[in-house]
Amino acid sequence: MLRNNLVPMNGHPSQQQLPEDALLDTTNNKQRHGLLTMSNPVISNRQMGFVRTTLDPFLFCVHHLDLYPEGNELQGPKDSLIGRHIGSDFDEANDWKMYHGKTVPGFPAHPHRGFETITVVLEGLVDHFDSGGSTGRYGFGDVQWMTAGSGLQHSEMFPLVNQDKPNRLDLFQIWINLPAKDKMTDPGYEMIWAHEVPHIQFESGDVRIISGSWNEHVAPAAPSASWANNPDNEVALYILTVKAGGSVELPIASAEANRMMYHISGGVATVESHQLKPTYGMELHANLPTVIEANQEDVRVLILQGKPIAEPVSKHGPFVMNTVEEIYQAFSDYRRTEFGGWPWGPSDIVHPREQGRFAKMSDGREIVPPQS
Repeated sequence: MLRNNLVPMNGHPSQQQLPEDALLDTTNNKQRHGLLTMSNPVISNRQMGFVRTTLDPFLFCVHHLDLYPEGNELQGPKDSLIGRHIGSDFDEANDWKMYHGKTVPGFPAHPHRGFETITVVLEGLVDHFDSGGSTGRYGFGDVQWMTAGSGLQHSEMFPLVNQDKPNRLDLFQIWINLPAKDKMTDPGYEMIWAHEVPHIQFESGDVRIISGSWNEHVAPAAPSASWANNPDNEVALYILTVKAGGSVELPIASAEANRMMYHISGGVATVESHQLKPTYGMELHANLPTVIEANQEDVRVLILQGKPIAEPVSKHGPFVMNTVEEIYQAFSDYRRTEFGGWPWGPSDIVHPREQGRFAKMSDGREIVPPQS
């Protein structure tokens, strides 16, 4: 998913389109803070926008919380679209957004290369189609892990299947980088169904382990080319809820691992004397004891962790490579091949309203999760 105004698809990207800071130094974050000799785990705590600040190996993080109304016969919103910027509707003042969708909200077909997307849907549904021939419908706790690799087009639309009640959507999308040696790996996608995601209950809260481990509890393995596939890289993705008045201690990782914690919903969380307020993000020392306390309300946070890949990052629009020259090549390859083309007709295609959750892979296999 991406805002298309960042993606020039016609012509060769100019020097103006590729700013000087397109080539980023992502050396080990801990070098910015010196050796870790203190006991306070908090490095920084600051307010963030819709797109959260991330640390290597992560590239991008957003939380979509949309209170969609009842759906119409086309699985779009029943409410009027008058006054919205249809095609680029990102107004945070609204309770829900169309994003790049014109009839159904979501993100019509667009390309990626050089990284992976992790889409976690806590509530609502997403319809996936891609240029490799895979498709599916997922949601309500499911996770899609897509490897763009050498290049893939995909669409992610948000069908409003309920015509008699609101269609709430609660979704995270996270991009994680691929190391240089794996950037041109074959594209593909995998589903982690809700029942496969470890969901651990504590007296003071609960945690969903999307990637990595939490003490003895281990998430399903990431795709083979992923930086997250090797446990030595300490990649972890947690969605943690702490009950009002309770506290939870995070597992310890190594000093080399980067760790970010984002406020998602609820009240204020406290780490040491630092308050994690709504819209704030906190960078943490992964190797120091970290206790998260919820004050007067339950609080939900997202935690991203991993050792840095520590390679140059050149990114522009939907492509993330190591050099500007590789970005030029990505645009050239996409214009020439369209990364396999789009076999589905409309770029904003959705499945029929009555379709349940399923995944159909490019090799023809169809997977259906257990009925909840």
